[in-house]
Amino acid sequence: MISFRKHSLALALTLFAGSVSHGAFAQAGAPVTLSPARADAHALHNMMLGAARAGSRIVAVGAYGYIILSDDGGGSYRQADKVPVDTTLTSVSFAGAEQGWAAGHGGVILHTADGGKTWALQRSDTSVDQPLFSVWFANANEGWAAGLWSLLLHTRDGGKSWQQVKLPTAPGQQRGDLNLLHIFPGRDGALFVSAEQGVLYRSLDGGQHWEALATGSKASLWSGVVTASGAIVVGGLGGKLLRSEDGGQHWQSLASPTSGSITALRSEGNQVMASSLSGALLVSEDDGRQWRVKAVARDALTTLELQDGRAERPLAYGKGGQAKLEVNAVR
Repeated sequence: MISFRKHSLALALTLFAGSVSHGAFAQAGAPVTLSPARADAHALHNMMLGAARAGSRIVAVGAYGYIILSDDGGGSYRQADKVPVDTTLTSVSFAGAEQGWAAGHGGVILHTADGGKTWALQRSDTSVDQPLFSVWFANANEGWAAGLWSLLLHTRDGGKSWQQVKLPTAPGQQRGDLNLLHIFPGRDGALFVSAEQGVLYRSLDGGQHWEALATGSKASLWSGVVTASGAIVVGGLGGKLLRSEDGGQHWQSLASPTSGSITALRSEGNQVMASSLSGALLVSEDDGRQWRVKAVARDALTTLELQDGRAERPLAYGKGGQAKLEVNAVR
């Protein structure tokens, strides 16, 4: 398998072109120049790579530092008033309706205190471009960000300062340099980070200690979620879906109705939903065991969010902003 060690924007563009591998990009390492994101009437229709709920508001982030907001469940959007970077943003997380963080290319981490309307730069690394692919906050103080070459960052002061966390070498690996693709929480303070080569990192004590788990797959795992029952579902390259009922010790490979890579997973009650690069929106109604296509879009789906946290109200995004979904269509 070709490694995911490449620029996030180049990666996204190649994915939309139909590739399922991660090669043929300029290697990360070139310096990055940061400029404010520009006001753009077309920002609402550009590529979005991450989405989250800020209270009842939906906030999506993506290419060129564009951040868009919806206060009517995706019926309409407006661009954030102030974003200090024009680099690709890959992930966004909120701890309540006001406090939020976004991360992405150039190692940037942004913070908002007004529900996403204005943002300030908390961290960047412009000397060596080491993109961040995921950010997640447990509360207004403690958060995590993860990205290229096993970069895992931790803050206890709301992002004012960040400390790098060293992860153990994964089973079968010579060194600890797998790319970290998605952070997600579990029960009782557990944390998980899905990575390349089918590896899932797990902490059972709120991130103080970590271990690397092999899932039995070699597919890059782009997303994960812990369901209401406590089951772990991860998905990634080539439509791969895996499920564990014992905290990640044993895994079941699931029948996937798509070969499009899984880009995001969300869970509510017994339902689990997934977006894919095939344009298919998938749903499981039995806690992630069996899957079917719920709806399809014309283009690749890059991320997913649930309005009000409800599985019957999914919002999916792609290279043109919010995607139009055709329910019960057959592809």
